[in-house]
Amino acid sequence: MGSVMKTLLLNPPSFDGFDGGASSRWPATREIESYWYPVWLTYAAGMLPGSRLLDAAPHQTTPAQTIQISRDYDFLVLFTSTVGFSNDVRLVRLMKEANPDLKVAFVGPHVQVLPVESLMASGDIDFVVGGEFDHAVVEFAQGKPLSEILGISYRENGKITHNAPRPNLETEDLDRLPFATDVYKRDLVIENYDVPFLLHPFVSFYTSRGCPALCTFCLWPQTLSGHAWRVRSSDNVVQEIRQALEMFPQVKELFFDDDTFNIRKDRVLDLCAKFKPLKFRWSCTARVHSDYETLKSMADAGARLFIVGFESGDPQILKNIKKGTTVEMAREFVKNCKEVGIAIHGDFIVGLPGETRETIQRTIEFAKELDVETIQVSIAHAYPGTELYQYVVKNEYLVTEALADSGGHQLPHIAYLNLPREEMMAAVNRFYDSYYFRPRVIWRITRKALWNAHERARLYHEAMSYLRVRAERWKYARKDSSEKPAVAT
Repeated sequence: MGSVMKTLLLNPPSFDGFDGGASSRWPATREIESYWYPVWLTYAAGMLPGSRLLDAAPHQTTPAQTIQISRDYDFLVLFTSTVGFSNDVRLVRLMKEANPDLKVAFVGPHVQVLPVESLMASGDIDFVVGGEFDHAVVEFAQGKPLSEILGISYRENGKITHNAPRPNLETEDLDRLPFATDVYKRDLVIENYDVPFLLHPFVSFYTSRGCPALCTFCLWPQTLSGHAWRVRSSDNVVQEIRQALEMFPQVKELFFDDDTFNIRKDRVLDLCAKFKPLKFRWSCTARVHSDYETLKSMADAGARLFIVGFESGDPQILKNIKKGTTVEMAREFVKNCKEVGIAIHGDFIVGLPGETRETIQRTIEFAKELDVETIQVSIAHAYPGTELYQYVVKNEYLVTEALADSGGHQLPHIAYLNLPREEMMAAVNRFYDSYYFRPRVIWRITRKALWNAHERARLYHEAMSYLRVRAERWKYARKDSSEKPAVAT
């Protein structure tokens, strides 16, 4: 191997406030500006001396500044998304004009699922990587020929070549990866990462990869991370926690951004036993299957909040999407979380297969019954590579491939008989209004800001952002019938 190429790992600038592919499992411009850490890019960045991880949006790095930065590098690794791909292609064209010798790899689910289409879209992309890309891009930077790198697609003699796939990393491999927090300290400003329902500032990283759940809409387990659940050892996780707490004494909590943190009870109990002496606050993703004993152990070890995908309050829709949970499980889980003192941020989706006006209302009432701390309501998006995408294409429910408007905000692109896209968009607003414009919820949110200036400023900013997006949704929902797209039957 030759000398290591100077490598720029990029979560690119795109729409204003866009939480890009490397940061989010649901790439979009949020109602309230939010940024997740680009954890996937940190591992290759940590293995390549002289590299830099540039997370453009939260650091307010403009396209022009990004292009200027790229002049100093030999190799660009860009994490793209279905929503941002066209913007990313245009950006790379300008980067190549400024630095013609720059080699470019695109990574992420979009190019994994559509390697040919991605390479055909731009001659500036030298290769794309399928699945976990950590070692593929490192090998290229170290001088390995394209023909010898597993898991990539590239042009060769005018044709596109697909190398043999690269197996996902095994459990024992995860402990050998560098710590994400090392790269955060080197390249990122943690105060720039702000998610409304997490304490600020926070730091997040993974303790595992993959998710055995079979939810038909969920992108990463069906593409990037896979369904095989692989874990870091508890000692390795604790080592990074200790380091993060030392590196970032200002941090208010840690967030474990695994696809699902609480998959296996014995591992959760083992981790919690080792977390407890460290006396720190943390939050994580969670499914509703954990019992009271597990939840009590998590609370005692410092757990503050779970992000939980409830998705729907309709039992048949949960079956349709292979959620593997029931509304009864959700009720019991939420009851137990409230008893042990763990808050919940609940995620719901409008427009999943089987959705009707009646099921939307049922889900709204279910959410109000659960009465969790905060919620997020999304439009169903069928990303290429998911079972949901195959379903809506096969049944001719896919009205358009466009997932977002010119600002990167979600647009409905699926329509069902008697449930057009405009109604789904209106239902999102109705869902939020019905949930949040209740006196006890308003008090629950505002009381935190009464004696905290930062929280007051944040709450005001979030409210203004939400109301702007809410107004745009109503405009979309109130289009004249003559402008409505045809509805699939």
